[in-house]
Amino acid sequence: MEKRIYGIETEFGCMVHDPSAGTSEEIVEQVKNHAFYDRKLGVIDLHARDYAFEPARAGGFLKNGGRLYIDAVGSHEEYATAECTDLLDLIRHDRAGRTLLAELLADLSLDDVVSFHNNSIDHFGGHTFGCHENYLVQIEDKFFTDALSFLLPFLVTRQIFAGIGRVGGHRLSRPNSKNNIMTMGEHEVDYVWVSNFYGVEIDSSVDFQLSQRADHIVKTISSRVRFNRAIINPKWDSYYSFSNLHRLHILFGESNMSEYACLLKVGTTSLVLDLIEEGAHPHNIELDDPLETLRSVSRDPSLKWPVKMKSGEIIPAIELQRRYLDAAMKYLHRRDAQTDMILTEWESILNDLERDPLSTSDRLDWSAKHALYTEYMQETGAGWQDDIMQSLDLEYHNINPNTGLFYALEQAGLMRRVVTDAEVETAITTPPSNTRASGRGQIVSALLEHPTCRYVIDWDAIYIERNRQIDLKDPFHTYEKEAVRFLKGIV
Repeated sequence: MEKRIYGIETEFGCMVHDPSAGTSEEIVEQVKNHAFYDRKLGVIDLHARDYAFEPARAGGFLKNGGRLYIDAVGSHEEYATAECTDLLDLIRHDRAGRTLLAELLADLSLDDVVSFHNNSIDHFGGHTFGCHENYLVQIEDKFFTDALSFLLPFLVTRQIFAGIGRVGGHRLSRPNSKNNIMTMGEHEVDYVWVSNFYGVEIDSSVDFQLSQRADHIVKTISSRVRFNRAIINPKWDSYYSFSNLHRLHILFGESNMSEYACLLKVGTTSLVLDLIEEGAHPHNIELDDPLETLRSVSRDPSLKWPVKMKSGEIIPAIELQRRYLDAAMKYLHRRDAQTDMILTEWESILNDLERDPLSTSDRLDWSAKHALYTEYMQETGAGWQDDIMQSLDLEYHNINPNTGLFYALEQAGLMRRVVTDAEVETAITTPPSNTRASGRGQIVSALLEHPTCRYVIDWDAIYIERNRQIDLKDPFHTYEKEAVRFLKGIV
């Protein structure tokens, strides 16, 4: 594809099955320390990146250019991929985070009593946690007023292939509701910059839906994300800024287990951003109510997914997606091999969803779940509202390759792969070769050999001792030669 930087941040849920192993807060700390101090997969932050959310030694940069750290809100393990400009690199590095965490639990002999989950919902606790996407985009002052109106309809409806599926539903309410299942955190950091609390109730009217996070999204765009979750969170930071390019941070994403679904999610979103940047996007795509459409598409049991347009027209979500696809075919077809691959798969998945939505169960998370759970219910007599179904829903996202339901499907040849296990294992310790992550990984590896050296590492700059600095402003540059010169005489 044309050069664009991608990155994915994933928050992992932690479930402790044996209290004698410790609390979840203690477990994530132990896993993080094992990664940096025992396995030496990266260098830990000596400074606080954020005194509230990421204090000193909460995590650090890895040899593969990404980050592993504990987010203080919820005390969960979080993995951020290195900057990637190749879609398949992104899939390798995203899956590398899951593989790494599974290996760390196994190293510590905790994999029988603790599980990490690559999901986005706590069914009975009312919490949701995300998988956030970052894209380097061309932003003008009017981008977040004009251009986002053309992006939102795509993001709202891409769940028909990007959704990870969930059993049941939640309903938001005021926090004093007698049916509220949301528990408030014990730590002050959980409430930093919170302006609007809400309660969460179990909605028993929903058996199954496409999205785990749709019930919890209350804004289209918002800079405050705790209890004010939005589809898009503007990020005006320097880390991804370069020339006239800036970071677009998409909050309404979910943690795909399926490599294919993740590839299609990021690939199609990138093509839609291409169209918007070039002014080639379709113009008949604005929704009447994006937030209501987000929920109605997710919850539609007929799998027809009608959406109401601003014009009053009602069309299937598939048709809305086709309008974007048609524009991409017209303006982007034959640009490069990866673009054509995404266009081909986008068209194929829409055709299959239109013909028979459940025929996509070898590629999409939500339909794989639906097929698996339906078969289970037919064999056992269980119903959608039974507690066992929520348990199965959680186990689909268990990142332990020996016990997770997704991996059982994959090992049986029932889920399509787009990268190999060997490539994923390499991505745990090797950065992408064509972005600034390469130079950063090179410097991190050198610092691991010299543990007394003091440093500060960030996405766009690295400082060693008091007077040496290397700027990594251009995310498309590898900085490999500059890293060699920077390290000379220091380590």
